Amino acid sequence: MQLFKRENYLKKIRGFYDAADIIKVITGVRRCGKSSLMLTIADELVDRGVSEDNIIYIDLDKHGYRNIKSADQLDALIEEKTMDIKGTKYLFIDEVQNVDGFEEVLNGFRSEDDYSIFVTGSNSYLLSGELVTKLTGRYIEFEIYTLSFEEYESMKLFYKKSISSNPLEELSSYIIDGGFPRSIQFDSVADRRTYAQNVIKEIFEKDIRRIKVKDRDAFEIVKNFIINNYASPISINNIVDSLRKNGNKITKPTVIKYVHALLDAKIIYDCSRYDMKSKKSIKGEKKYYLADLSFYYALNTDNQMNYGPCLENIVYIFMQKVMIMR
Repeated sequence: MQLFKRENYLKKIRGFYDAADIIKVITGVRRCGKSSLMLTIADELVDRGVSEDNIIYIDLDKHGYRNIKSADQLDALIEEKTMDIKGTKYLFIDEVQNVDGFEEVLNGFRSEDDYSIFVTGSNSYLLSGELVTKLTGRYIEFEIYTLSFEEYESMKLFYKKSISSNPLEELSSYIIDGGFPRSIQFDSVADRRTYAQNVIKEIFEKDIRRIKVKDRDAFEIVKNFIINNYASPISINNIVDSLRKNGNKITKPTVIKYVHALLDAKIIYDCSRYDMKSKKSIKGEKKYYLADLSFYYALNTDNQMNYGPCLENIVYIFMQKVMIMR
C-alpha cells in the first residue's frame, strides 16, 4: 500500500539518513504513525539508490519477533540479518523498548560506523534512564504527533475519502474523529470511535502496565477525570478532592503516579501556569491537553461540541509541533 508522506517530519530527518554515528529515535503516542514514517524513510532510501538488501526492518511487536526480549537475543538477530551485507546497513527497529538492555546493543552497532540506526518507542521510558546516560550526544529524538488538521484533510484526499465543502463541518469531523492515521480508513464514526477506544486499551496493556497498576478501577477513574477535564486548570489536589467526594479514597501519591503514567504514555501533555506569582500557580494548577481529541470523544458519545477547549487543545499541540519543527 502506498504510504502518505508526512513531509513536515521527513524534512527534519532526511539530513540524518546516513549519519551512522547518531541513532535516530522516533517517539510519540502509540498508533500516531511512527512505523509508517520509518517505512516511508526506507522507501526514500530505495528511491535514492540504496539496495533493499541493505535495509533491515525489525518490528518487535510482530509475530516472530515478540520472543526477542534480551539484549543478547537482539544482538544475535541483528548480526544474523546483517552479517553478509556490504556497505552501510540501514537498521530500523520498531518498539525497541520491548528489549531489556537494548541500549548496549544499539551503542555497539552504532560504534561500528556502518550502521545507520532508526528506532521507535511509544513512550518516554524509551528516553529515560539507561538510554540517556549511555547514549548522551549519540542520539537525536524526533517526536511525532497524530495528524494535524492540514494533514487530516491531505490524507483523506490521498486515500480518496470525501471532504466536506463546509470548513466548520470538516473541522468538527476532525475533532470527533481525531488524527490517528489508521482511523481515516474507516468510513463510519462508530468505527473510528471504536478504533480510538482500542488505542487507549492498547496503551494501557503495553505501556502503562509498566508501572504495575494494582487498582485498575482507580486508574480508570483518574484517566477519565483528566480526559474529561482537558484544557481546564486543575491540580492534583483538585483530582483527589473530586474523587473523594464521590466516595473514592484514593491517595495523592497514587494520583501523582497515575498522572505521570498518562504523561509517559503520551496520552496527555501538561502545561504549567506562566504567572509564577499567582496563588493558583503556587497550588500547582496545570492544564492537561490530549495527544488526540478522539480520546475524549471515545469516552463521550453524545458528540456535543464545545469549541473552546477543542481549539485550545489543537493550538497547544500545534505549538508543540512548531517548536520541534524549528
